[in-house]
Amino acid sequence: MIIAHYLHRLPSDYDLEVIRRRAAARGPQWDAKPELHFKAFLLREGGRYGAAASSYSSLYLWRHDEAFTDFVTGDGFKVVTGSFGRPAIETRTVLDARKGAAREARFAYKEELDIPLDADLRTVANAEIERNREVAAQPGIVAATVGVDVLTWRLVRIRLSVHEPTAQSSGTAYQILYLAKPLLDTLEPA
Repeated sequence: MIIAHYLHRLPSDYDLEVIRRRAAARGPQWDAKPELHFKAFLLREGGRYGAAASSYSSLYLWRHDEAFTDFVTGDGFKVVTGSFGRPAIETRTVLDARKGAAREARFAYKEELDIPLDADLRTVANAEIERNREVAAQPGIVAATVGVDVLTWRLVRIRLSVHEPTAQSSGTAYQILYLAKPLLDTLEPA
């Protein structure tokens, strides 16, 4: 599995209703996408939930890297590049991905952590897998996944949740405008 995330920064005067309409119109097209566990259409609105500026982004959990490659090189991605240009896409190899008991996610949280240079990678991976299982079992979680970037040796923790951010929430919070989840139910349960 592979986690993919890209972000488009928006001008301060950008009409965010355009983004909301875009997500509402394009979201259902992803509801039956083969090899896709989920795609979240995300918004960070300047001045809300800790965002200094507005951005629009997409977060994917692909079943296979070939499906991700087919998307990026196919006609579907031309919609993105035609509207916003070619984004830098962060990709992570998945260590664990689980579905939670909740069904309708309102927020996505992304937390990134450096792996210490002297850390045993197997120990780190096992601890993150166990932690991810515990997160997925928490009330209000739709899905939780953890991945590793082997270029920068960083972990990324993603959780999709019904819960609005609070001062105690960890990670960067994104509003979910639309969540397509064609294969979400095929993930292992918490």
